[in-house]
Amino acid sequence: MDEAIFEIPLWSELLAVGVGALMGALFASRFKDHHLDLLGIAIIGVCTGLGGGVLRDLVLSVPVATFQSNWYLIVAVAASLLGMLLERVFSKLNTLFTVVDALNLGLFAAIGATKGIAFGVPAVPAALLGLLTAVGGSILRDVLMLTPVELLKVGPFYATAAIFGTTTLVTMTTLGLPILPAAITCVVVTFIARMVGFTFGLRLPEQRRLERLPHPSRLRPAKDSDTPPV
Repeated sequence: MDEAIFEIPLWSELLAVGVGALMGALFASRFKDHHLDLLGIAIIGVCTGLGGGVLRDLVLSVPVATFQSNWYLIVAVAASLLGMLLERVFSKLNTLFTVVDALNLGLFAAIGATKGIAFGVPAVPAALLGLLTAVGGSILRDVLMLTPVELLKVGPFYATAAIFGTTTLVTMTTLGLPILPAAITCVVVTFIARMVGFTFGLRLPEQRRLERLPHPSRLRPAKDSDTPPV
């Protein structure tokens, strides 16, 4: 494997992990009928914050970053418990957390695509790796909560926003631009796409089952007896 050509700052990953874990815990806390305890909330939050990064590193076949430092788990657990304890306060700040979540989506996408490029992954798979990093935690969260995976349902741009961002990043790096401006642009593009989709309700078309019309030969001609009485 090629040596990584640059290093992603630890603080940026910890920031993304912390916000992701906080959002995961807030999401889980709203399901009162699940009767989650302190440990349950922490597990959901940790999996949300760390899930995308773990999947990314497994795909890259590199040491999982989560187990290379104490800080990943410490930040994820602390953010999860904070989200649970202050759930009532945070629930009143929906707009603010939508903005924060959009920024965090872009940050995760940029980190994932950047790490892929650093380890020699071609442009298209690197963009996909960024998407996996951005949405992997939310998928794992929904699976653990036994709820429909939000990513697969019709809704405002989320994964689509991350695709816009990672595509922009790999395009810029392919053209020879420095990685830092490309990563910042990825965050900005993802954030704008997510917020525009959320604000204006933009979404991809819903898949609908196409009904097959009967062949004309199968249409039964009307009989006199079929004519309704006047």
